Amino acid sequence: MFSKLEIVPRWIIFTIDICLSVVAIVVAKVLKHNFIIEDINTLALYKSIVLIVVANTLVFFNIKTFAGIVRYTSAQDSFRILFAVVLSSLIVFFSNALLIVFKFTPVVSNVTIITYSLCSFLFLITYRIIVKYFFMYIKNANLDKIRIIIYGAGEAGVATKRTFDHDNKFNKTIIAYVDDDPRKFGKTIDGVKILDAALLENLIVKHEVDEIIFASYTIPAERKEQVVDVCLENDVKVLNIPPPDVWARGDVSTAQIQNLNIEDLLNRKSIEIDIEGIQKQLQDKRILITGAAGSIGSEIVRQLMKFQTGLIIMCDQSETGLHDLYLELEEKFQTTNFHAFIGDVKDEKRMNFLFEMFKPHYVYHAAAYKHVPMMEDNPAEAIKTNVLGTKTIADLSVKHGVQKFVMVSTDKAVNPTNIMGASKRIAEIYVQSLNNSLTNPNVIFSNGLSYLNHGDVKPITKFITTRFGNVLGSNGSVIPRFKQQIEKGGPVTVTHPEITRYFMTIPEACRLVLEAGCMGKGGEIFVFDMGKSVKIVELAKKMIRLAGLVPNEDVKINYTGLRPGEKLFEELLNDNENTMPTHHEKIMIGQVREYVFNEIETQIYQLLDHAVVNDNRKVVIQMKNIVPEFKSKNSKFEEFDNISS
Repeated sequence: MFSKLEIVPRWIIFTIDICLSVVAIVVAKVLKHNFIIEDINTLALYKSIVLIVVANTLVFFNIKTFAGIVRYTSAQDSFRILFAVVLSSLIVFFSNALLIVFKFTPVVSNVTIITYSLCSFLFLITYRIIVKYFFMYIKNANLDKIRIIIYGAGEAGVATKRTFDHDNKFNKTIIAYVDDDPRKFGKTIDGVKILDAALLENLIVKHEVDEIIFASYTIPAERKEQVVDVCLENDVKVLNIPPPDVWARGDVSTAQIQNLNIEDLLNRKSIEIDIEGIQKQLQDKRILITGAAGSIGSEIVRQLMKFQTGLIIMCDQSETGLHDLYLELEEKFQTTNFHAFIGDVKDEKRMNFLFEMFKPHYVYHAAAYKHVPMMEDNPAEAIKTNVLGTKTIADLSVKHGVQKFVMVSTDKAVNPTNIMGASKRIAEIYVQSLNNSLTNPNVIFSNGLSYLNHGDVKPITKFITTRFGNVLGSNGSVIPRFKQQIEKGGPVTVTHPEITRYFMTIPEACRLVLEAGCMGKGGEIFVFDMGKSVKIVELAKKMIRLAGLVPNEDVKINYTGLRPGEKLFEELLNDNENTMPTHHEKIMIGQVREYVFNEIETQIYQLLDHAVVNDNRKVVIQMKNIVPEFKSKNSKFEEFDNISS
């Protein structure tokens, strides 16, 4: 019944405040005369009441003490009331002073004014607190409440509780806060006790907890995963608060406190990069990003926008994706140092026009086809984009004196078992061998690079390759697909019960790309530390449980078999490669086999000839000639593994 009470009109609150101020002045008079009612001058009391009513009417109306909703009284409301009481008391005090100056009898004594101020503030705050806790009691009296624990007793935790307090439809009762900071143990916030997070499992069992809300941004990923495992084992739903910027804006609602995402568990501690070093290199530089509308390319653009670059040229053939990114940048950033350029990296004339127009200093080459099954069915297209596209941009970078060319590669290029991985490995080989050839006087360049035989290009472009695994949330990746399948009620499809993958967040990967690009001297293949591999079926089970469902009961898990070209596990180095450390603990330099540029160039031209006429058979055979470790798995191209052209 009480939960359906309407919010009372402001004039009622205003009237109550005025009435309580009258009560306060009467009490002050009684206290002044030590509870001897007969000693109170009735006329003086009436004059005092009139003065108090006039003063408070003016002050309360202007300061709007009645504007707040009583049941949601906060510290801010208390300060407003304190200010109003002090101000009205000062008005009464100065009114008395004026009467004294003009030789009239003062209406009220200074002692009474001070007593009135204390009583008035006490009455105005007390009735608000009584109303607030009355409604809280009514809400918590419901036996059907969902019982929750808030993990984190900091600012975000307090804000979470108070967000619930302000929600009439909130049907939960907060059992306790838990925290890892021993200094907070045993203390209370708004009547809710702070307990040791180490006791969480006991609290869950003892109080039959239904939900845990992570209300802290500083919980280590490992600790968060431990807590989630405890919760899932005890059928406790896990929720998460919105990002910090939402809290900062203050527009938070209980609807924004939602199920924990699997990405929150796979995230690792924030990677530190050399901001000053990167800024120094990129200062006022014109930077080209190919594949700018893709997951990696668009994040590289976002990261670059944080630096004082000259011009950021975003190149992609996807009109819609590029348009969306352009609108996002317009909304988020005040600068206009970015330009959208529609073009295909395979189109040499269009790309040459781009280089001639913008003359980029740096190139981040992220344009590529990446979906393994799609490329397994379209080898010629994989070569055209991943090899010819890379070769075109690399050659034009040399021609136009680009200072650095940073290629985004993949762990699937290591011991490739599919067309996509092998095409990226061939692109790596070309870029690295081209880099080494630029300082080799014995190399004779042909076709589009023949002008280099005269050594008339400066500065010499430094080619750098970055190699890493799957990124969380990228277009077409496993996690968004699992989410869609779970939302539909299943089944969730996993290719093999033993398949594993490395995961890295998109921002994390792109920060490392920028760092590696700046530290590179030319010719390196940088390998990123991807952490530990994740078993995909366990990932699927955890995502189902995080959605509040039971694997293989509410949502089935089906095994579909390995897709064409798919590995059980990915590698960052092949058996003949090793790494050297760099100054960054997450970045290593892969010691890979080097190729002779003239030989690899000839082989790639032959490969491109086959791709242009869409002769997939010859394309695959030539790929296996260039990359001997390319052994097809679960693919129709396995028959070509031992065939040479």
